[in-house]
Amino acid sequence: MADAATHLAISTRLVGEVIAIEPGEASARLLTTPEMAADEQGLVHGGFVFGLADYAGMLAVNHPHVVLGSADLRFTAPVAVGDAVIARASVTAEKGKKRSIDVTASVGDRVVLEGTLTAFVLEQHVLTRT
Repeated sequence: MADAATHLAISTRLVGEVIAIEPGEASARLLTTPEMAADEQGLVHGGFVFGLADYAGMLAVNHPHVVLGSADLRFTAPVAVGDAVIARASVTAEKGKKRSIDVTASVGDRVVLEGTLTAFVLEQHVLTRT
């Protein structure tokens, strides 16, 4: 397994922890907690599942200056507090700085999110001012 080269300061409590990184592929796991609940029934806010999918996608690219450009994702099933969500991402195309990434997130065998991310590999950090 390769080491992470991106998002090194990210909170694993909020967006998940690395399971595996291979060239062009990655997976991450998020254990959902009560602070992620959107309501009294324990429905997890989709933003946390999105964050996990985004994180897995950036790990699949695994470049220090990768940034998310867009996302075309569908939420296909709910996530509840206490669920362990696993996101898997795979780079499917590279054109210059642009990367297309397929991503799925699942709880067990149930897919809860799927779609495509578009990321860009920059020459320097996005916040660097020249």
